[in-house]
Amino acid sequence: MNIIGPDALVFGVDDVAACRQYLIDYGLTDAGHGRFEALDGTAVVIRAKDDASLPPGLGTASMLRETVYGVADSKTLDAIEAELRRDREVTRRDGVLCAQDDMGFALAFQVTVRRPLALAAEAVNAPGAAPQRGPNAIGVTPDMPALPRSLSHVVYFVPDAAKAEAFYKRLGFVCTDRFTDVGPFLRPAGTLDHHTLFMIQTPPFMKGCEHFTFHMGGPTEVVLAGTRFVDKGYQSFWGPGRHLYGSNWFWYFNSPLGCHVEYDADMDLHDDSWTARETALNADASQAFLFQYREKWAPSGPPGDAKP
Repeated sequence: MNIIGPDALVFGVDDVAACRQYLIDYGLTDAGHGRFEALDGTAVVIRAKDDASLPPGLGTASMLRETVYGVADSKTLDAIEAELRRDREVTRRDGVLCAQDDMGFALAFQVTVRRPLALAAEAVNAPGAAPQRGPNAIGVTPDMPALPRSLSHVVYFVPDAAKAEAFYKRLGFVCTDRFTDVGPFLRPAGTLDHHTLFMIQTPPFMKGCEHFTFHMGGPTEVVLAGTRFVDKGYQSFWGPGRHLYGSNWFWYFNSPLGCHVEYDADMDLHDDSWTARETALNADASQAFLFQYREKWAPSGPPGDAKP
């Protein structure tokens, strides 16, 4: 089934105004009606938590109400509907297919709204390789844009990771890597991204969204956007750094959406010839390295009494 990845995440929130400002400051564009878009049209949608148009909540503190997946075509929608109707209720509204997964997460599937992007990736110059930036091409400037390009992935807390994984395998997701006794990284058939869904086994009362993230143009954009976010007063949670599984650069922040929000860049791509790895979850497995953010600093005088 040619599922590409998440087109949108829908939240029912306590403070609409705070969430709106947060998403704008994060770098998304206010497209109206509670929809905040990345450059390719993928989005986060916010509603007041008591909005009658929202699917029911998960019965926990999580504010995530629906994950909307983009698919390649109507043929894929028909295939998903046929598969899910075997054992659960499925509805259609305005061409959007709606159901629940085996953990109770509300899902929607639609022909993708993603707009094609024609943007350069971060260019790197390195000895031994042809220059990617020619003479006089500057690698970073204080005012360069650093905007979210595309909704990358979502991470769920689930009470039964094995059962949850089996459901998504029915829809063509494959495991690219796994943390033992924690959960799988899953890639749908319509993308080569290392994962668009990661699941972490937790007690039932924690069920919900742990974080979501948008792809940036490279590690410089991750760090630059994150630094600007800190400067606006938002609290860093983890990062910046680089993951091992997926290899993506990351920087996570606290948010008023009841979950963490990440910037990421440069994720590994895998096809069906890839063999999934597995390891225990620990600090060494979760990141190749981690930086510590501090306020800008510059040397202000001679080195003092230091001797050669």
